[in-house]
Amino acid sequence: MSSDERGNSLADQAAAWVPPWARQPAEPQSAEPQPGPEEPDEPAPAVADEVPEQTAGTETAGAPATAPDEPVPAAVAASAPGPADVPVTGNRRRVPRRPEPRPAVDLPALDDDAELDAALEAILLVVDQPIGEMLLAQTLEQPVERIGAALERLSAGYTAAGHGFDLRRAAGGWRFYTRAEYAGYVERYILDGQTVRLTQAALETLAVVAYKQPVTRSRLAAVRGVNCDGVLRTLVVRGLVEECGTEPDSGAFLYRTTTMFLEKLGLNTLADLPPLAPFLPTDIEELTDAP
Repeated sequence: MSSDERGNSLADQAAAWVPPWARQPAEPQSAEPQPGPEEPDEPAPAVADEVPEQTAGTETAGAPATAPDEPVPAAVAASAPGPADVPVTGNRRRVPRRPEPRPAVDLPALDDDAELDAALEAILLVVDQPIGEMLLAQTLEQPVERIGAALERLSAGYTAAGHGFDLRRAAGGWRFYTRAEYAGYVERYILDGQTVRLTQAALETLAVVAYKQPVTRSRLAAVRGVNCDGVLRTLVVRGLVEECGTEPDSGAFLYRTTTMFLEKLGLNTLADLPPLAPFLPTDIEELTDAP
């Protein structure tokens, strides 16, 4: 090559040189082999199983259609299994198995009275407060009349057999209790020589709440003639008295007796309280008219 031709070639290369930041990215080369110069260009045969390329407006089975630059919705991203949800085994993901449902337990039909009595005894042994006949009927799916007759039958059977426990109605429901003739032994076991009794002031305050409920603290103090805040607080802590709202006029708290109060006295409702007339003095009218 002569010096003139070499100079022209270098000048052409310098003129055709493009800086790296101005260059266009090279198109990816197709994986299909390009026909050589000796082979004629022939169209590729159509493949029946060829899957069309997914576009922004199409969907694939099991995957929602999203645009290439569009963010994935949060609901779709949350429902899609992630690496922490689906365990990976080698190059394949294993779908976790769903927990199998518990087998159904075959319950007795309770057609026989003996089976119904046994079911009632099982429930009454685990209750921590008197349970009503309606709730027992809903639990056992039996008529209320049949449940009531079964409870009466059980109570009479325990009394006739002379058991140390009894099934009694108290506080609007049914519950097992120890018999009164064995109460001394039960107290000796539970208390072990330690007795905690209510004071006279607490008993008087409890009696006023029982017969005048709902009642405010000012009403209690007016009936007893002394301040009852400390005694009333003790009764609330013991679970014998509870708050039941406020008085509309003054906004003062109202107090009433609790279900435990009925249980301790062995009463079913407040209507079973003894009347006050026999305990009132004969000269009550004179005391009322006195200044």
